[in-house]
Amino acid sequence: MTAPIDVHAHLIMPPVQEEVVRRDPDGFAASQALEAKRNGRESLAVSGQMVGSRIRLLTDVDARLAAMDEQGIAQQWVSPSPNHYYPWAGEDLAVWVAAEANRRVAEHIARAPERLKGLGLVPLQHPSRVVEALDDAVLTHGLLGVEISSFAGEVELSDQRLEPFWARAAELGAVIFLHPFGCSLDERLDRFYLSNTVGQPAENAVALSHLIFAGVLDRHPGLKIVAAHGGGYLPTAIGRSDRAWKVRPEAQGCEHAPSSYLSRIWYDTVVHDERGLRDLVEIVGSDRVVLGSDFPFDMGLDDPVAFVTGAGVGDEARSRILEDNAAALAAGAEKGARE
Repeated sequence: MTAPIDVHAHLIMPPVQEEVVRRDPDGFAASQALEAKRNGRESLAVSGQMVGSRIRLLTDVDARLAAMDEQGIAQQWVSPSPNHYYPWAGEDLAVWVAAEANRRVAEHIARAPERLKGLGLVPLQHPSRVVEALDDAVLTHGLLGVEISSFAGEVELSDQRLEPFWARAAELGAVIFLHPFGCSLDERLDRFYLSNTVGQPAENAVALSHLIFAGVLDRHPGLKIVAAHGGGYLPTAIGRSDRAWKVRPEAQGCEHAPSSYLSRIWYDTVVHDERGLRDLVEIVGSDRVVLGSDFPFDMGLDDPVAFVTGAGVGDEARSRILEDNAAALAAGAEKGARE
C-alpha cells in the first residue's frame, strides 16, 4: 500500500506581497506591466479569478489537508507560489523576501508536520546571497531545500557566480525544485495562454540545458534537481542536444553527451498526458520520476494519483513514482541537514 507524496504544491503569502509593494511600489508596478506583456490581459483576468476562488487552498492548512485527503495524498511538499520570486527586487528586499518566505513556509507546514514538508526561496538574482538563504531554509527552518526559477534577470543557471550555491546544495543534500515563472519570449506568447502552455515547458528545457551544457552536473554530481512539468520539452527532444554536443565546439562544456545527464535529474508528473508520462519514464528511468500535482492551480492534475495509476507504467514504477523516489529524496535532504 503506497502513501503518495506530492512534491509540487504551492502556498500564497499575501503579507509578503503587501510588504514588497510597500517597499518598492515602482518595481512592483513595472513587474505587473511585464506580466501583462507576457501573459496578455485576458489570461491575467482569468488567472486572477481562478486564484481568488482557491485562496483557502493556497493559504489554509485545514483546507489543504482536506483536499489532500480527497486526492489520496499522504504528504505534500509545499513551496511558495512562483509569483513570490520577485526577480527584479533589489538585494535588501530580495534577501528579506527569501527569509520571510522560509519562515512562513516553515510556520505553515508546522501545523501538520507528518503530512507537510517545505521548500523555501533564495534571491537568485543576487548570487552572492543565495548560500545564506539556502542555509536559512534548510538549517534554520528545517525545509527540504528551495524552489528556484529558470532564470532571474541576467542570472542564468549556468552563471559562474552560482557555483557556491550548487556546491552547498550538494553538500547539504538539499532538494532544488526548478519551477519557472514567466517566459522570456514575452509578447509572442500573450494569446491563448501560450505563456503557460508553451512558456513553462520551454523555460524548463532552457534552464536544464544551461545546467547540463555548462558542466554544472559534472562539477556537482550530488545535486538533487527536481524539474517541474516533467522537465518540459528537453527529455523528448534531447537528440538535438546530443547532436550539437557532437558537432559544435561551443556546445561541449559538459563531459558527456547531454542525454546522459537526464538520469541525474528528477522530474514531476505534471505532463497532462499518459503517453507523455510513459515516455518520460522510459527516457529517464522510473527512479527519476516523482508525483506532482501543481496543487491547487487549474493547470495542475486534479487527480494526480489516478493519473499515474492509469498511465500503465507497471507496478514497480508506479510505487517508485507515487512514494519511494520522493521519500528517498526527503530522507537524503534531512540526513544532509543533520550532518
